[in-house]
Amino acid sequence: MIAFFKKDTFFRDACLALFSWISLVIIFFVIPDPGIHDIIQKVFILGLFALSLNILIGYLGLIAFGHAAFFAAGAYTLGLFLQSDFIKIYNFGAFSIPVAIILSICVSAILATFIGSICIRLKDIYFSFLTLAFQMVLYSIILALVDITGGDQGLMGGFSKPPFLGIDLSKPFDFYAFTIFISIFVILMLRQIIESPFGYGLRMIRDNAERPAALGFNNQNHKLIAFIIAGSIAGLAGSLQALLDVGAYPEWAFWAKSAEPLFMILLGGMNTFLGPLMGALIFEILNDFVTANTKYYGLVLGLVILSFVLGLKQGLLDWIVMKFKESKNNNAQN
Repeated sequence: MIAFFKKDTFFRDACLALFSWISLVIIFFVIPDPGIHDIIQKVFILGLFALSLNILIGYLGLIAFGHAAFFAAGAYTLGLFLQSDFIKIYNFGAFSIPVAIILSICVSAILATFIGSICIRLKDIYFSFLTLAFQMVLYSIILALVDITGGDQGLMGGFSKPPFLGIDLSKPFDFYAFTIFISIFVILMLRQIIESPFGYGLRMIRDNAERPAALGFNNQNHKLIAFIIAGSIAGLAGSLQALLDVGAYPEWAFWAKSAEPLFMILLGGMNTFLGPLMGALIFEILNDFVTANTKYYGLVLGLVILSFVLGLKQGLLDWIVMKFKESKNNNAQN
């Protein structure tokens, strides 16, 4: 039986999560700058995207080049549902947005189950490129189904955001607080999974696949479950991005979109749980600052990544944690 939660750390992590959410809500009022609020929202959405990919890269040792397929699947599922007649026919009313988000997660999970059941049978570069192949198939489908997806123009016309449970996502504060709450809650749940026996089972498979198999682990099942979890969280991130942009676009299913979480993991670190989230912060600050001051965004981003890879030889948060441990050990010896 697979165990997902470690009870002794949940209360501590839940308190930290609640404190973080309250602090960020306070920041909304202390710094009344819509630009800052937008950056914070994007950091958490992209952070979820990067954290989901790091389940495969950091904890399972599998590099997926096509992870944006699930991001796009979540975004298009939410957008198509909110633009459809199902809301009126079945009278979803105020709960159309929660239903759309849940549906986005489910569709992404189903897609991840199908793709994952095929891809996990392969290793190394074959796994990586097969995930990319599936992503490009999805990208081609989005472009081909013009009447449904809008083709290369994306979902146009927007969609309504009816209030639910007293939350009106058309209001800046409500959307800000809701997006950050959902993101932090998912990060909290993911933290429990990673620190559970299941999470350590993934590490064992990464380090030496033959040893856990000898101990009775079903490696393929563990890989598939990890792939489904990663795809589901990426789909959630896509649905939140669709809500933020009030639309969905085929570029989100293109191969370049899958490079973004890879860059974030490189910038923040893959060995520390919140490393990808810090990478998302660095990535978004770079994106906002560089595009506002120069047109050479790709050059600047490349130089920054090279400085991290060649200089620190790891992500920023990984480096900070390593230096903190070294300092602690030196103090203990002295």
